[in-house]
Amino acid sequence: MSWLRRRPGRHRLRTAGAVLAAALAGSTLTVPAAQAAPPGGGRLTDLVNPFIGSRNDGNTHPGAAVPFGMVQLSPDTGHTTGYDYDDDRIRGFSSVHVSGVGCGLGGDLPVLPTTGDITETDYAKYASAYRHDDESARPGYYRVGLTSYGGITAELTATARTGRQRYTFPATDKANVLLNTGQSLHRTVSTRVEVLDSRTIRTAVTGRGFCQDTEPYTVYTITRFDRPFASYGTWDGDKVTAGSRGSTASGRHGAYARFDTRKDRTVEATTALSYVDAAGAARNLRAEGGRSFDRTRAAADAAWERRLSLVRAQGGDRTLRRTFYSSLYRSFLAPNIGSDADGRYTGWDRKIHRANGFAYYQNWSLWDTYRTQAQLLALLAPRESRDMALSVLRIGKESGWLPKWGYGTVETNIMTGDPVTPYLTNAYQQGLLAGHEEEAYAALRKNADGVPPAGSPALGREANAEYLEAGFAPYLKGRPHTKPGDSDFDHGASATLEYALSDAMLAQMARDLGHTADAGRYAARAQNYRRIFDRSTGFFRARDGKGAFTGPADPAKSEGFHEGTAWQYQWLVPQDLPGMIGLIGGRDAADRRLDSFFAYRQLLADPEKTAREVWVNGPYDYYNADKYNPQNEPDLIAPYTYLSTGRPWKTTDVVHAALTLFTDTPSGMTGNDDLGTMSAWMVLSSIGVFPVQPGTDSWGLSTPVFDRVDLTLDRRYFPAGHFTVTAPGTSTADRYIQSVRLDGAARDRTYLTTGDLRTGRELAFSVGPKPSRWGTGDRAAPPPVGASAGW
Repeated sequence: MSWLRRRPGRHRLRTAGAVLAAALAGSTLTVPAAQAAPPGGGRLTDLVNPFIGSRNDGNTHPGAAVPFGMVQLSPDTGHTTGYDYDDDRIRGFSSVHVSGVGCGLGGDLPVLPTTGDITETDYAKYASAYRHDDESARPGYYRVGLTSYGGITAELTATARTGRQRYTFPATDKANVLLNTGQSLHRTVSTRVEVLDSRTIRTAVTGRGFCQDTEPYTVYTITRFDRPFASYGTWDGDKVTAGSRGSTASGRHGAYARFDTRKDRTVEATTALSYVDAAGAARNLRAEGGRSFDRTRAAADAAWERRLSLVRAQGGDRTLRRTFYSSLYRSFLAPNIGSDADGRYTGWDRKIHRANGFAYYQNWSLWDTYRTQAQLLALLAPRESRDMALSVLRIGKESGWLPKWGYGTVETNIMTGDPVTPYLTNAYQQGLLAGHEEEAYAALRKNADGVPPAGSPALGREANAEYLEAGFAPYLKGRPHTKPGDSDFDHGASATLEYALSDAMLAQMARDLGHTADAGRYAARAQNYRRIFDRSTGFFRARDGKGAFTGPADPAKSEGFHEGTAWQYQWLVPQDLPGMIGLIGGRDAADRRLDSFFAYRQLLADPEKTAREVWVNGPYDYYNADKYNPQNEPDLIAPYTYLSTGRPWKTTDVVHAALTLFTDTPSGMTGNDDLGTMSAWMVLSSIGVFPVQPGTDSWGLSTPVFDRVDLTLDRRYFPAGHFTVTAPGTSTADRYIQSVRLDGAARDRTYLTTGDLRTGRELAFSVGPKPSRWGTGDRAAPPPVGASAGW
């Protein structure tokens, strides 16, 4: 979950969908319409509710976007990340949002229609009131009735690089469109506005900051109206200057266009973006801005229908289906296209480059997405995933170091550990780096064996020198930060676990590519998780610079773990669960600890109540806990640890309980969505195939919540072109796996490989009311990754 120092905030009702429905029974929320189905219905886009996650700091947005679009045009209400369901005023509709982040980011160029004289230039003061009963959204389209200024209807839609707005004003000779360059969700450094002609306004917004200060970056925009202005002007601070054609400022700043709507009440505008230059924005406008609003909206809806149609779920009640497809929708919102229509992009070296043969992407919440969303995209969007991985390699080539948490053209260094390694080794294992294997390996080797110098904005493996010498990253409380961002030294225990996980994944890649000596080195380092195991407590524990265990011995109150405790990080050893389980005392001892962690007895009696009242809840409630936190990333894989203790039915129990937290309401998100991380967890867990060893090709199995799911796959990567998962009769009562067959052959292992997905056609689950012996054998669980015989 993205870091923040201070944040404001089936045709049978017996299915697992009934559990989710029960979670809604007590809700009194009036949910904005996700747009009623048209006559005849049947479109998957009709099932998506973009308002899910817009309350209680899910930090999603309900605005208009296409899959992976640079433009995500959405209302901003005053919440730090844009839109909050509980706010009652809209400050503007801005072009840049990143779904589910934990800190203010984007919000560039908020645009708001108003009427009358312009007397306020602060969007908090000129914001318009609105009501949820006059607000609706669906993929690629948002609409709201603004109750201020005589009543104005605002509609939004988008292409990849443009946002289209349609405003219906009352009859007036003072209908205004305010383009605010000086106020964003982050800190603006400087802005420029230019009125180019009677229909066109150009801006440049330079800003910085994500959770804390970063290097500045610039977004260039050009807005073209469908008819000439009646008049125009700019403002600087409180001063409004009619007729001004341009100005530059470092504070509150913007431009306005005024129209006479006494005869024609509708004004349309198209805004194009570029992270390269003003010419790039103009080219993007010419390339994508020529359609009418309605045709643009229809094209956006069609793009989303194609994406959602890759997954066809049968069974489940409407609530479950709406929640599922809404999660699938959010999984396709990021990363975002970063190159212009002509292929140019601004690299992290601040130079202009051109992407030839691939599309360049940006916005990398890798600490979050490497665990779930990267794998889902590799399965359902492999061509885009390949381009995304190549984009990450370009960052490494152009800036010198691979990214950790990148926004736009800059590194933010938010979060800790080494998430880029499992991200790229996953891409390699999924076959996405064909032709670039050695390039990727060289970049990962540099990252794994070094530390970025002082002159580089990147932190990389900040504690790597100490880790390589002593086998652990020390927890140095209060150590001064040398660069903006999060420091691995502040989270030495969790950084050690993250480094070791990455070393294991890199060891496997090195072995595959014939780098035998490196493979042995990294495999040995993958065992470094053992170096922070405190036998006196039976848990992982931080060590200080001299090697002594430090911080409270109570694992629920431990220090040195990023956004979690020793209980939650106990299970972050997916590369060697047998080894970790051995440290705890064997499978029975680990099973008992897991039962305590998940409050398993209580969960069996009341799964929904346990999930909501016993497990850790609250998007920023990280510490002082000995229970599962389904609202954050460190223990997302933990429910699947039961596969390694020989109790796979308990994985199903826990996963299905966690799924009750996803509902069709504005608060139906578990914590921040973090660029689709939590949504991808919901999608994969609902299908019953989950990436239990991020960075490799293992997919753990649990009982699906649908009778059948058909996946349409890209034949370039999956020759069969489809994969079907069936679980006839799956329900809250009949949820335990009795047998599994892959293309008719019995399978007792609790996991698949990507090779199985490439060559297989059908994974068939047989389910029943009680646990069986399926998956309980000694070799049923996923084997260790990058293991070394030296331990």
